[in-house]
Amino acid sequence: MKFCPDCAAPVSLQVPADDTRPRHVCTACGTIHYQNPKMVVGSIPVWMDDGEVKILLCKRAIEPRHGYWTLPAGFMENKETTRQAAERETTEEAGATIQLHELFSVINVPHVHQVHLFYRASLLNKDYQAGVESLAVDLFSEAQIPWDEIAFTTVSHTLRAFFQDFASLKNGGHFQLHEHEVKPMLQTPL
Repeated sequence: MKFCPDCAAPVSLQVPADDTRPRHVCTACGTIHYQNPKMVVGSIPVWMDDGEVKILLCKRAIEPRHGYWTLPAGFMENKETTRQAAERETTEEAGATIQLHELFSVINVPHVHQVHLFYRASLLNKDYQAGVESLAVDLFSEAQIPWDEIAFTTVSHTLRAFFQDFASLKNGGHFQLHEHEVKPMLQTPL
């Protein structure tokens, strides 16, 4: 941030009184501009096909990770709940009608200032289609998922946890809330 959104004066990075972190502070009006993590919210749309569970995935038509597969998800908007965001993103990216269930995963991605939330969901019909941010949408069983073409670690982690919990249902298990933290990948120097 270079300029104050309130008065357009330059901002400087400093630790305000009674604070412990550097913040962008306006040099003219004194407004402190807090920057907080972005919420990425989505769903795990499930379709049962003759006892086999299938998940609806979207092939990304946008960067980052254009051409890779993901769960329908995106940035939460102001004035909406996390549930509303999950439903909206599923409709926008996959054209799908779902019934949301409980929150399934909370994944912290602190190095990019994000928190990803995924809700379990039932796909209500097979009337889905790619939205403007998707090249394609399709249903995948666990064996069919293109694991090497999954766009984000948060999605891989969520899918693996989902299938593990689903398998445990046969032995009296249940779906759990999964919390995870994604660490930055170490880059090899050239």
